[in-house]
Amino acid sequence: MNFEASKEFALAQDSNDPLLGYRQKFHIPKVNDKDCIYFTGNSLGLQPTSTKKYIEEELEDWRNLGVEGHFHAKHRPWFHYHKFSKELLAQLVGAKPEEVVSMNNLTSNLHFMMVSFYRPSSSKYKIIMEAGAFPSDQYAMESQVRFHGFEPSQAIIEISPRPGEETLRTEDIVNLIEANSEELALVMMSGVQYYTGQFFNIKEITKAAHDANAMAGFDLAHAIGNVPLKLHDSGADFAVWCSYKYLNSGPGGVSGIFVHERHAKNSELPRFAGWWGHDEAQRFKMEKGFIPMKGADGWQLSNVNVLSSAAHLASLELFKEAGFSNLRAKSIKLTGYLEFLVNNLKSDEVSIITPDAIDERGCQLSIVIKNNGRMVFDELTKQGVVADWREPEVIRVAPVPLYNSFTDVYNFYSILKNMLN
Repeated sequence: MNFEASKEFALAQDSNDPLLGYRQKFHIPKVNDKDCIYFTGNSLGLQPTSTKKYIEEELEDWRNLGVEGHFHAKHRPWFHYHKFSKELLAQLVGAKPEEVVSMNNLTSNLHFMMVSFYRPSSSKYKIIMEAGAFPSDQYAMESQVRFHGFEPSQAIIEISPRPGEETLRTEDIVNLIEANSEELALVMMSGVQYYTGQFFNIKEITKAAHDANAMAGFDLAHAIGNVPLKLHDSGADFAVWCSYKYLNSGPGGVSGIFVHERHAKNSELPRFAGWWGHDEAQRFKMEKGFIPMKGADGWQLSNVNVLSSAAHLASLELFKEAGFSNLRAKSIKLTGYLEFLVNNLKSDEVSIITPDAIDERGCQLSIVIKNNGRMVFDELTKQGVVADWREPEVIRVAPVPLYNSFTDVYNFYSILKNMLN
């Protein structure tokens, strides 16, 4: 697509955008009494206008029915609430419905997955992950290896980009896996790296892990709802995600897991069990002896957080209406336009560290402004741009196709250009 650095071009693109109407289905925060340029859906997605209705329906059932809402709620019986999001989540991550379930929050889900999929021995105990992974993933890996009696400095292998490069090469990840195959127990990577915005090749990484007789798991916090995923076909053993970023499900919203069907039907696989993972046909017999639900449902522990899950459903319905392939097509154009405009600044002070290739990135571009990046970020904030600063030197900018426009992208560029001139 041939882009132009003009307001007229942006307006023309918006006028031809079949998804532009979805912007009206979100609450856009205001700065200085004007709609802000909200480019931080990679940190917290905006609230759909339908969220209030979904939550109020559950409050109504709670008010009118009390405990009977578990089976007789007018809108969505609470006992089965986790099932209402399965089809939609499966579509977003490229899985079968029985391979996914919404539950808990991301880091607790990661620990629960590690119980099942990090089973180290004295000789095969190491974990490979990207250097600079999001801190919660680092802390989870550190605590897990210590729990099993190993030292993180010995058990965790971090892979960094080559000198002078900002992102990882798939071939280097594969080579590191092969080089450590005798001692490797798990490869644990992000789907999309939070700092650089790099979208990793899940299928190739998984294959390399399995060739090394190791498990492959992924943190999809920055990937789900952002980039096309094919978890089932990739063969990944497990994945975890949150829902408050691109899935727009509210701060601290309910998270989710993927467990490949080859494991999901294995009742002998070690796990931490809870009531809601027990066979629902037997659940209210209140008897000893855990019988896991089939599929990912068998990893549930407690009953569903209904109010949070209601907000989750409100947003997932918008993804269903819009169609993810349509959203991805717009995202490629939006992010491509942002890249074009940033490069059009022709400033030695400004660079993008996110990969150029569209199959190696999603919405987010990570922009480095040398020397005074934090000052520039603070001024952008004052002028109505809600972006995201990440130490030591990155401004993360993520135009989201559900509610951002080409005009948003152009206005951001115009503000930044005036600041740098």
